[in-house]
Amino acid sequence: MARLDVNRSGELEVFVRVIELGGFSAAARACGLTPSAVSKLVARLEQRLGTRLVNRSTRQLKLTPEGCTYYERGVRILADLDEAERCVSEHAIPRGRLRVNANVPFGHHFLLPLVPEFLARYPDVKLDIMLTDEVIDILEERTDIAVRAGPLKSSNLLARKLGQTQMMIVGAPDYLARYGTPTTPEDLQQHNRLGANYVRAQPGWPLRHANEEIVLPISGNAQVSDGEALHRLALAGLGLARLAAFQVREDIAAGRLLPVLEHCNPGDIEEIHAVYVGQGGYMPLRVRAFLDFFAERVDIRIRDK
Repeated sequence: MARLDVNRSGELEVFVRVIELGGFSAAARACGLTPSAVSKLVARLEQRLGTRLVNRSTRQLKLTPEGCTYYERGVRILADLDEAERCVSEHAIPRGRLRVNANVPFGHHFLLPLVPEFLARYPDVKLDIMLTDEVIDILEERTDIAVRAGPLKSSNLLARKLGQTQMMIVGAPDYLARYGTPTTPEDLQQHNRLGANYVRAQPGWPLRHANEEIVLPISGNAQVSDGEALHRLALAGLGLARLAAFQVREDIAAGRLLPVLEHCNPGDIEEIHAVYVGQGGYMPLRVRAFLDFFAERVDIRIRDK
C-alpha cells in the first residue's frame, strides 16, 4: 500500500509531462521545477514502484514495457481526474438530481410556476419535488433543499432567506353575507375559524386590539394538512382562514375573498427560508444554482403579489 504522504497524482503528472515533452528539462520548465528535481522525482517513483520506467541516454528517454503501461494508464487517470474536477468545480454545468421539499403554498404559488424557467436554464438538472407542510428531516429524507415558512429551529443546517410575507384573515363573500363581517376580535367567537393540523401550525390567531396583543384559539369544524387546502376551504365559503398574503391577494383583487379585521392585524411577518446542508462552505453546484435562482425570483414575485 502506498504511503499516505506520497503525492501520487503529482508524481504521475510530472512523469507524463516528461514523456510527452521528451525530456527532463522540457518537463521541468512546464512544471516550474528544476531538471534535477524532475530527474530525482522520476527516480523516486521508480524506486517506489520497484521497476524501471525509462531508459536514459544523453539524447533521449525510452520507455520500458512497464513504463509504457504506466504512461498509458496514467494519461487516462489524469484525464479522469480532470473530468472529476470539472464536474464539481465552480465552472461546471449544474447537473444531477436535485431533491427539493417545500411547503404546499410556496410550492403552488412560486416553486411550480418557476420550474420551467429553472429547467430551461439548467437542462442537466433533474428536479425531484415533494410538497408538504410537515417539517421533514433533510438528512433522513436525503433531501438537498427544504423550503420552510415561519421561524426556524436551531440546527446544524444552513439557511438562505427567500422572502417574507404578511398574514391576514380572509373570508368568502357568501360566507360573510350569511354570518356577518366581524368588526372586533370578540365577533370572531361566533365564526367558523378554520385551522391546520400539521406540527408547525400556529395554535391561534394573533390580533391587536385596544393596544394589546391577544391570541384567539382556532375553533372551527375543519382542520387540514396544508395551507393551500385551508385556502381552498376559505374560497368554498366554509369559514374564515388566516393565510399568507401572497396566497390570497389575487383572490382579494378578484373579489373571491375579502380581508377581515385588517385594523386588528398585528403585522406579523412570516419569513420563507431555504435550508440545506452546507457545513464547510461546499455545496453541489446544482444546489447553489437553485438557491441563487429562486432567491432572486421569489423575492420579486412576493413583492409583486
